[in-house]
Amino acid sequence: MARALWHVAPGRSEIRDESVGDPRAGELRLRTLHSGISRGSEALVFSGRVPPEEYERMKAPFMGGTFTFPVKYGYSNVSRVEAGDAALAGRSVFSLFPHQSHFVLPAEAAILLPAHIPPQRAVLAANMETALNAVWDAQPGPADRIAVIGAGVVGCLIAWLCGRIPGTQVTLCDIDPARAKIAKALGVDFAAPTEAERDCDLVVHASGTPQGLSAAIALAGNEATILELSWYGSGEAPVSLCGPFHSRRLRLISSQVGQVAPSHRPRWTHRRRLEAAISLLSDPALDVLIAPAIRFEELPQRLPDILKAGSGILCQRVDYS
Repeated sequence: MARALWHVAPGRSEIRDESVGDPRAGELRLRTLHSGISRGSEALVFSGRVPPEEYERMKAPFMGGTFTFPVKYGYSNVSRVEAGDAALAGRSVFSLFPHQSHFVLPAEAAILLPAHIPPQRAVLAANMETALNAVWDAQPGPADRIAVIGAGVVGCLIAWLCGRIPGTQVTLCDIDPARAKIAKALGVDFAAPTEAERDCDLVVHASGTPQGLSAAIALAGNEATILELSWYGSGEAPVSLCGPFHSRRLRLISSQVGQVAPSHRPRWTHRRRLEAAISLLSDPALDVLIAPAIRFEELPQRLPDILKAGSGILCQRVDYS
């Protein structure tokens, strides 16, 4: 029997037993080593704030149950191959599977980890895929002045990616001054949103708050692009489009990981994009985004504190042994 985390009511989860059979042809049986909690979407699911019109788009690939409850949700799983393909036995893989101790999966849905990517860091793969897609949408260039508002995991990864483009001046912005240490570890500047340098060529908004989007508009230079990554669930995001927005001829665009960015869509599949995201996780500096691990069996008791606003946790790693 496997053990799986299910959300059963707003703010309440439990671990349930599930039967896992033997893999059939083309399938793998996997035992989970680590999973990661993506605080943005998982907080919405945990609290029951996924709006009905978004049920289909919010589904995770191997989600169990239905919105709102009960639902088995998650998409950052690092596991070891136990059976199904003798050539892969013992290899570590990443998959978009919920928090569960072991499971059977189509082999094509498991991505082998390169030897240089530690399994513990691979819990960032889904977030890196989102960040990579966002950078493709934003199209930053060498020597650009870039501000990223919101130092969550995705915002931090976008800042790190943009900071590796030659000559860029990247500022990670957040209202929490403690995030300055994270920015330093990632090799980018840090500022409060109201104190960051203005006249930016590109501003990425990933704070999840209307105030953050307003700050993004204030930082954008003439005819600059603002990339909106935040998703507000069943909430609203009022924002002022008067004054600077029109006079500076600003461009507000959205990005969402469900589709490959238009610039790459003719050539890239979702699998190729995820493989590329995993390969980008070679830098040990990215470990600063991962909170000290907790045990899987602790999740029902620990989730409310992990997912509450102001917890300070970026990516929570969950260990299964």
